[in-house]
Amino acid sequence: MKRSEINAVIRATEEFIAHFKFLLPPMASWDVTEWERRDGQVEQIKRVGMGWDITDFGRGDFDNFGLVLFTLRNGLMGQDSRPYAEKLLVSRDQQKTLLHYHKVKTEDIIVRGGAPLALQLFNLDSNGQPDRTLPVTFCMDEIKHEVAGGDVVVVHPGESITLTPYCAHEFWGHGGTSLVGEVSSVNDDQSDNFFFSESSRFPTIEEDEEPYRLIVPDYLV
Repeated sequence: MKRSEINAVIRATEEFIAHFKFLLPPMASWDVTEWERRDGQVEQIKRVGMGWDITDFGRGDFDNFGLVLFTLRNGLMGQDSRPYAEKLLVSRDQQKTLLHYHKVKTEDIIVRGGAPLALQLFNLDSNGQPDRTLPVTFCMDEIKHEVAGGDVVVVHPGESITLTPYCAHEFWGHGGTSLVGEVSSVNDDQSDNFFFSESSRFPTIEEDEEPYRLIVPDYLV
């Protein structure tokens, strides 16, 4: 992605989030100079990958394959640290977050506002591939549901769905842009995202202008 595109996406996302009066922490508005000024204070922020996270999954087609995230809190997998994570996601109309699963993370996906969120769900066969013959059981606000493999579940504002490890999922805004919360066990985007197509969790950045805000791959250690 070009840095100019990332900058434009963040500016548009700030406006969208503000419409819902959801307030991000002060670091969300830091510019590069402020990050440099606070260099001795932000080691943990960098280690756990908090902050803005814009991805096109390596496809170079953000409008159709992409997601905006802001990681509000996180811990370190396998270490004695905060055992949970929280994110804010913005998923545009028909903009796919590609089919993937987690081996460790359990997550609640909560539609906070805007349009509903559509999710296609699969269980995996013995070869680790999505299987339409296997039903998928899940909970929405602690009420159990079951659908056929590959069915699409629509989560409306105010509702939530719990996704457990090895439940493969792809999602997108359904009829508009969806404001989504994610509350989960510790999140490690470098080791616990498994895609079924050639994908990159973080974008390759073409520096065609100065960053408006830094994003996680600018500093993740």
